Amino acid sequence: MVEDIITDERLEELSALGHEVQELVRASCKARDHAYCPYSQFSVGAAVRMSSGDLYTGCNIENSAYPVTICAERTAIAKAVSEGNKNISAIAVTAILEPNKTFVFPCGSCRQFIVEFAKDKDVPIYLAKPDLKNIYVTSIKKLLPHDFHF
Repeated sequence: MVEDIITDERLEELSALGHEVQELVRASCKARDHAYCPYSQFSVGAAVRMSSGDLYTGCNIENSAYPVTICAERTAIAKAVSEGNKNISAIAVTAILEPNKTFVFPCGSCRQFIVEFAKDKDVPIYLAKPDLKNIYVTSIKKLLPHDFHF
């Protein structure tokens, strides 16, 4: 099941993760191919699984007016919400940060956006590089322990 309880951040081989998680990670990798990033050349893909079981993908979409650029995570979540799905059960993000080839974590805005639709759950987050060798497993509460709420 995708809604694993994340007790500690860890690295996992993709093959060691469940079928639904593998599907989610692969979808985020494929979504990265659609990124529109002519300014930074930094392509990111995301896939979000909703509690309904539906899967939505997104990529980053840059604009010459940088503040209107949208991240892959928010693109995927916005697609889900616009279709009536407002409850995230898991999210995967695929990107690579050159030159040191580190994992890429959601930015602060995306973290808050994920929390909004996590519905008080500790949503698992799977971070991948395009080679899909190892997956960094974490959760939204690990990345944003003190989120903003009204």
